Amino acid sequence: MTAHHEGGLLPAALPVLAAAGYVLAATLTRSRGWSAWRAASFVAGCALVVLALTGPVAAQAAHDFRGHMLQHLLIGMLAPVALVLGAPVTLLLRTLPTAHARRLTALLRSRAFRALSAPSTALVLSAGGLVALYCTPLYELTMAGELPHHLVHLHFLLSGYLFAWVIAGPDPAPHRSPVPRRLVVLGVAIAVHSGLSQLMYAGVWVDVPVPGDERRGAAEIMYYGGDIAELLLALALVTTWRPSRTALAAGGKAVAGGGARGVA
Repeated sequence: MTAHHEGGLLPAALPVLAAAGYVLAATLTRSRGWSAWRAASFVAGCALVVLALTGPVAAQAAHDFRGHMLQHLLIGMLAPVALVLGAPVTLLLRTLPTAHARRLTALLRSRAFRALSAPSTALVLSAGGLVALYCTPLYELTMAGELPHHLVHLHFLLSGYLFAWVIAGPDPAPHRSPVPRRLVVLGVAIAVHSGLSQLMYAGVWVDVPVPGDERRGAAEIMYYGGDIAELLLALALVTTWRPSRTALAAGGKAVAGGGARGVA
């Protein structure tokens, strides 16, 4: 059984509106040094979502499981990396009135958000969601109507964004985990994607009632496309990583201490 849904204009209109709002906010903030590169990254992420929900990709997904998997790759893995690198929360904080910006900052510092943004939570929602979708009857249930089908896309996008933001987001995060912990979580996610794609290729422990050639083709898209997305996320983590103030202070003290001993 494959999906029988054409990409709707309404879901595709939402990322277009998001891109327009971002560009407007970036234009208003440009005088304060907002990066054109970040704006281009966010718009590219929105474009990837639109690409997945319309045109040939949506048409293929309506009758071929390989198209569904390509949608998942674009919406749940590639687009979130581009969106996160656009630093939309930072832009929002710069654009909002002071009172609203303080409320948003308080939300980012809350215990509830700290729990939601924990690497383990992001891992369960993203990689765990894939396991639940493809290893239980959930996939077939989501193909029963337009609403569950679009809800799956929404989950892919939000969980993928949360995971990319937790791992490599440049936005402010008062409770962001140390880099080694994030690397471990990224490694676990890579292992889950790799293992699930191989199980899907072999047709073992998965509950996806589609022809074998479609299932194997979709598994290859998940395997190789997932590698590309996760490599981009790892590069984003390296390029956006900054030493903490504590580490810098400790390093400075160590250099100063070594210099003092050398002079003595």
